[in-house]
Amino acid sequence: MACAGKPTNSEQKSKNAVTNPVFNGDSAFLFVQRQVDFGPRVPGTSEHLACANFLDSTLRQFGAEVTVQHGEATIYNGLTKPLINIIASYNPQAPKRLLLCAHWDTRPYADQDKNPANQQKPILGANDGASGVAVLLEVARQLHQHEPAIGVDIVLFDLEDWGAPEFYTGPQRENTWCLGSQYWAQQASKNGYKADFGILIDMVGAPNAQFYKEQISTYYASFAVDKVWDTAHALGFRSYFINQVGGAITDDHLYVNRIAHIPCINIIQYNPYSATGFGDYWHTQDDTMKHIDKKTLYVVGQTLLHIIYNL
Repeated sequence: MACAGKPTNSEQKSKNAVTNPVFNGDSAFLFVQRQVDFGPRVPGTSEHLACANFLDSTLRQFGAEVTVQHGEATIYNGLTKPLINIIASYNPQAPKRLLLCAHWDTRPYADQDKNPANQQKPILGANDGASGVAVLLEVARQLHQHEPAIGVDIVLFDLEDWGAPEFYTGPQRENTWCLGSQYWAQQASKNGYKADFGILIDMVGAPNAQFYKEQISTYYASFAVDKVWDTAHALGFRSYFINQVGGAITDDHLYVNRIAHIPCINIIQYNPYSATGFGDYWHTQDDTMKHIDKKTLYVVGQTLLHIIYNL
C-alpha cells in the first residue's frame, strides 16, 4: 500500500474552514408573527404568560438547556411586578462562552403615540421586542442543527419596557428601565457566570434599518463592536451596519456591563435625524408587522451566526 501524501494547501484550507449555517429570514419572520399573535406581552397578563410558555417550549424543542428565572422588581411608580427571564444554554460545559440577549416583554403604554387616546394602551411590539427574540429563536434552531464549538447562552429579558411613561407626574425613580436584565445580572454576578462578551439585539427588524455603533457599547466593549461591525461589512451588510458612532442608549446591555461585568454591546436601530432617535412607530400603536422585513432579520441573524461559528 502506498503511503498517503501530505494534504495540499487547498485541502488543508478546506479541512480547517468553518461552515457557517445560513440564517433563514422567513423562519425569523414567522417567529415575530407568532409572538405578535399573542397580543401585547405585558408582564402580569395572560398573554405574557402564554408567550413565556411558547418561548420556553420552543427553546427546549431546539435542544437548549432552559432555565426559567422568576423574580420581582419595583417599577417606576413604586409598585412591584413579577418578571420571567428565560435562559437557554448550548454547550453548558464549554469554558469559552458567548452571551446573546434580547427583551421579550412589550411596553404597557404607547406614550409616544400622536393620538392621546392611545397613549395608555399597550403596544404590540413587533419590532420593539419581538424582532430581537425572533432572531435569537432562529439562531437557536441553527445551533440545534449545527453544534457550535463554543458555549452559547441566549437570555430573553423581561420587564425591559416598564420605564416611566411620558404622562407620569409622580416622584421619579432611578433605573426604571431594563428591570429584568438588572435582576439577571445580579444573579449572574452572584453565581459567577462569565462570558467572553455579549451581544444585545433590540429593534432589528425594520426595513433598511441602520445600526450605528452605540456609545455605551464602545465604552465598555469596543473590541466586540469592531468584531461585529467588521463581520457585517465582510458579509456585505455595510449599508445596515453604519461605521459611525451613534447615541448612548439606556438598554439591557448597560446593566450586563455594570452589574455582571460582562462586556456587552447593543445592536439597535438608530436614526440620528429623529427626535427620539428611533423609528416613528416606536412606543406607538403602529409598532406592527408592517415594520418587519425578512432581509433585515437575515442581515442581523447571519452576522450573529458568522461570529458564533468563527470564534
